[in-house]
Amino acid sequence: MSRDDVLITATELRGLLADRLPVTVLDVRWQLAAPDGRGAYESGHVPGAVYVSLEDELSDHAVPGRGRHPLPSGPSVQAAARRWGVREGVPVVVYDDWNRAGSARAWWVLTAAGIDGVRILDGGLAAWMAAGGDLETGTAVVECGDVTVGYDDLYHGGLPTLTADEASTLGARLIDARAPERFRGEVEPVDPVAGHVPGAINVPSTSLLAADGTFGSAPEGEATGAYCGSGVTAAVVVAAFAAADRPVALFPGSWSQWSAEPGRPVATGE
Repeated sequence: MSRDDVLITATELRGLLADRLPVTVLDVRWQLAAPDGRGAYESGHVPGAVYVSLEDELSDHAVPGRGRHPLPSGPSVQAAARRWGVREGVPVVVYDDWNRAGSARAWWVLTAAGIDGVRILDGGLAAWMAAGGDLETGTAVVECGDVTVGYDDLYHGGLPTLTADEASTLGARLIDARAPERFRGEVEPVDPVAGHVPGAINVPSTSLLAADGTFGSAPEGEATGAYCGSGVTAAVVVAAFAAADRPVALFPGSWSQWSAEPGRPVATGE
């Protein structure tokens, strides 16, 4: 992949919409402290954008033992994508308003499902507004899409994933995308155990973003895997590396799975 395969600028998206070229826009507002972004979406979104619930449509909480945000199945992604109006051969743009977490998760899930042409709006909603883009209120109504998902199980889908056992073997090639204080085990606001996977290195997902929320350069090194708290913000790391044509596998269950499995070692400190 290249940067243009993963990201789209607000100016480019404005041009597509102004020229009425086919494109499906998905609004994936989500924050750890405010997971339901529908209210924010209804208050103002990119014209024509459809709201996507990360909690309900990009995760399957009925799956046991795979962390706080287990991956959805391929058939459920297909049904949801058709509800959103995703069509075969039509590009998809996903965006959010918080640290690229929601859009990166959507990009990862849809790409792993075998859907081509999915790109993240670089800089998110703030970039759209800074570029002079208008906002629309309420809820967009779209025609049902016809996209077909190519994988039943996204854990073995179109993008590489890691099991906990596989993650345990990577050492310094495994990136922990959480905030430094969570990595060090000084605080843990969500999961029952504080710390990190032994040997992992800390590269907070926000460190890969510029001050305006656009993607910067992926760090040097031999990283081959990434995790976070529950597989959401680690997708930002995967996207940043993909934009540099450096594939990195996602550990979907992440720390929420690792810390819940008896006998898994826990490291603290730097």
